[in-house]
Amino acid sequence: MNDPFKQADAPRKVLTAGEEAEGRLDAWLTQVLGGEFSRNRIKALIEQGAVTLNGKTVTEPKKKVSPGDNLEIVLPEPEDPEPKGEDIPLEVLYEDEDLIVIAKPAGLVVHPGAGNWTGTLVNALIHHCGSSLSGIGGVKRPGIVHRLDKETSGVMVVAKNDIAHRHLADQFADHGRTGPLERAYMAVVWGRPNGLKGTIDAPLGRSSADRTKRAVKKEDTDDARHAVTHYEVMERFHEKPDATSLAALIECRLETGRTHQIRVHMAHVGTPLIGDPEYAGGYKTKVNLLPEQAKAVVSRFPRQALHAYLLAFEHPRTGEVMEFEAPLPEDMEELIGALRA
Repeated sequence: MNDPFKQADAPRKVLTAGEEAEGRLDAWLTQVLGGEFSRNRIKALIEQGAVTLNGKTVTEPKKKVSPGDNLEIVLPEPEDPEPKGEDIPLEVLYEDEDLIVIAKPAGLVVHPGAGNWTGTLVNALIHHCGSSLSGIGGVKRPGIVHRLDKETSGVMVVAKNDIAHRHLADQFADHGRTGPLERAYMAVVWGRPNGLKGTIDAPLGRSSADRTKRAVKKEDTDDARHAVTHYEVMERFHEKPDATSLAALIECRLETGRTHQIRVHMAHVGTPLIGDPEYAGGYKTKVNLLPEQAKAVVSRFPRQALHAYLLAFEHPRTGEVMEFEAPLPEDMEELIGALRA
């Protein structure tokens, strides 16, 4: 069997349809190229005149393929990315020809967008990876398969080519239900959940009060999306006689991956993340209940206390299950240390 990773290096491919060839040209090419390109990418190449069928250029993706047809597809060189590379320091945990695993610091936006067109993780990766980016959708750019909020730190994996991008994206879409994908976070929250271990199963959608925020929704709401977070209390701070505590260190594991999922779910059960500017506004006065040293550290903590400490996935080329951990950053270590005092 041909290795699609090796095929990806060839600018031109000549193919002969086998005895069982049938169906649309774009679908057939997507299949025989072993997932090297998405169907949308193949469709675009056909419409651009990059495919010939029996010596004639064909521009209709729905053209039927028959046994014995001779096809040739010309794969253009990946275009330079619109975001430009920037020399931004990265903490690289692992890197090979297909992917890179990094520990993202708090304060770094993942992808360029409104208000953040430069200085992002994508800009940093374009500079760092350089020629090892073989193209995502025909453009030399890193393949983002999951994201962390700007002020959330932790482990991320990024694809360098189309095949790795598709494999990793499929794993994240599956949320580890049938594969080895695993994501775990450490969070410091106000109070603690009722149980030391539990599951929050609550659909999420856009907040009706602020479209940039998320909120728990009823299942029959139009934009409600299934969201499940598993949590375990790892440590309690300043416990009271009634078994409650002022704060706690929580491990959260995602069964789904919605925007702001952990932040909204923990706020939903009455234990929002310390420092969260969007979902913990009503808890700011709790800092006054802490001892002076802890009070000072918590008051100046600049972000939501959330860190993606563990990520496991199957390598798209080798099939090896890879697991990476990033230790707590200094600001969260200081926060926890102050709460322990």
